[in-house]
Amino acid sequence: MDDTAVIIPAKNEAARIGATVTAARALPGVGLVVVVDDGSTDQTGRIAKAAGARVVRHSRNRGKAAAMESGAEAVALLDEGEPRHLLFLDADLGETAAEAAPLIEPVRAGTADMTIAVFRNRVRRGGHGFVVKLAYEGIKRAVGFEATQPLNGQRCLTRAAFEAARPLAHGFGVETGLTIDLIRRGYRVVEVEVDMAHRATGNDWRSQLHRARQFRDVALALAAREPVIAAQLAKLRGGRR
Repeated sequence: MDDTAVIIPAKNEAARIGATVTAARALPGVGLVVVVDDGSTDQTGRIAKAAGARVVRHSRNRGKAAAMESGAEAVALLDEGEPRHLLFLDADLGETAAEAAPLIEPVRAGTADMTIAVFRNRVRRGGHGFVVKLAYEGIKRAVGFEATQPLNGQRCLTRAAFEAARPLAHGFGVETGLTIDLIRRGYRVVEVEVDMAHRATGNDWRSQLHRARQFRDVALALAAREPVIAAQLAKLRGGRR
């Protein structure tokens, strides 16, 4: 049964993309793996193709949300008959991508429109949880949903749910926007525990810059959906002038 496509946004993940693609291709019901090479400067695209993925390349980095949309569009072009479910996985999962099957099952069974992964064994990150707290509180305030891991990018959606959420929130705000938008539209969102893990991140300046971008994008996603937050951001911007 070929009813699911895996989409993997990737930037400079040459060290792990091959293992991630190989594991994703072995998932039950997965007949297509699309890697969106989002402006990589290493061999990410070449390695992904060698591992058996279809590769879509952005000539410059356009961000996670744009990569997800490009991947979904590529799948639509290759679909025959019923649209495939869309399983989004991060490029740095490596062999643990093989544990993603439980995310597909509720969508395949028709008991969920989107599943969100909850990692049983979380890798300790170098940050202080500011971005996670912002996303958690924003989602709870907007729709009453208490997301265990609100920024987790491992998600399976029906094609109908994905299309209902477009246009996606920009960049790293995509997960926050997806959760709010789908729940508001009456779609069923379910959390699923999985034995998956990311590469650990550090506390160097690149990691700090990454978290700052995450915070910005999550705040913008919430502001677009919550007038109170939008007003607060406008006031902050006005104070800087």
